[in-house]
Amino acid sequence: MARKKLLLIRGLGHSGTTILDLALGSHPRMIGLGEALRILRTPSPGEGHRGPARLRAELRHQRLCTCGRTASSCPVWGPLLEWLPAHDHYPLVEKLQQLLAEVDHHVKQQGDAIEWMVESYQDDMVLPFVDDPALEIRILYLTRDVRSWVHSRSRDGRHKKHWLPALKPLLRWCRVNARQDRLLQASGRPVFRLGYEQLALEPETSLRRLCSWLEIPFDEQMLQPAQHSTSHILAGNRMRFDANRGASIRYDGAWLGHSSSLVQLALLLPWVRQLNQRLVYSKDHLFNH
Repeated sequence: MARKKLLLIRGLGHSGTTILDLALGSHPRMIGLGEALRILRTPSPGEGHRGPARLRAELRHQRLCTCGRTASSCPVWGPLLEWLPAHDHYPLVEKLQQLLAEVDHHVKQQGDAIEWMVESYQDDMVLPFVDDPALEIRILYLTRDVRSWVHSRSRDGRHKKHWLPALKPLLRWCRVNARQDRLLQASGRPVFRLGYEQLALEPETSLRRLCSWLEIPFDEQMLQPAQHSTSHILAGNRMRFDANRGASIRYDGAWLGHSSSLVQLALLLPWVRQLNQRLVYSKDHLFNH
């Protein structure tokens, strides 16, 4: 039996993972699954009101998948969500294998030549360390410039109430990216670093490099995600249903006119500046290869 190929998109949320998932799902040899592990994880007590728990019940008949069907009638998620409630005690990796089996079944019925399945739950640090001979796992580490990311998050109503709205997002960017970078380097997996700025400002160049690393030919359909994507995303950024925003990969440069003085000061610290440069703008895209 051929090994299943799984590409994990990891990094901070709000860094372009949804548009990237859609773009990759536009390639005829790839299928995107969005933040699948967010759904597969067993809900904790008190989380019954949250989306993943409700998708095991009535919400699956209402929420739309990006394939255009409700979750319950989606050929990938429909059977999985019926199976899941009775098997929530299974380990996460076994539930993932069940999802990948549903993808395999769907792909064979469609007659597609899918090679890579894409999962983009950024908070997960379990799968990079899974030792499963049936899975070939590679990791795409997506990072957004600290100035752009902090500007985006500091506009959130939760942070606007603070006297320094950029402080918590700045500390989170530094802490999470430093930790995940360290963990992924220790995972032993092949990792491809991609800066959101590189992706959004040079989408074709970035996607060509990525396709070369995945050993598949570049396909121009990837440059028009909303028009061509065959991703099956149930959990992720709401822009997945915005045809205008998903029509192409574009850069939001709003931060350029409102750059935080606090972030500018932080960039004077060598380790912050070097981390931002290495993760977002480095010409050396690969490590652990």
